[in-house]
Amino acid sequence: MTHNDFLIRPDLARAARALTQVSIDDVASEAGIDASKARAFEQGVGPLTSEENLKLQAALETFGAVLLPESDDAGYGVRQKYNSVKVARLENLENEGGLAADDDV
Repeated sequence: MTHNDFLIRPDLARAARALTQVSIDDVASEAGIDASKARAFEQGVGPLTSEENLKLQAALETFGAVLLPESDDAGYGVRQKYNSVKVARLENLENEGGLAADDDV
């Protein structure tokens, strides 16, 4: 898990989730927080504790988001962990079909 020294804001959480194309339920489950609480946070109508915020951030990073803190030169943002070629390869591998199982070889 990457550690950033900032707490993410609701708009950044929404952007990271949209960029990684992950549902709020999946992110909340990975973070170990209630989905309705994560949804309220993203909508700007419910707070998260600092601990929950960091867990949400770690979950988004698990799904491939790189969260960028604000600096003197630019505002905060998000980018994909992998470039488009790697993302295409990963999506191709994930879409091969069938269930993952141990090889008998």
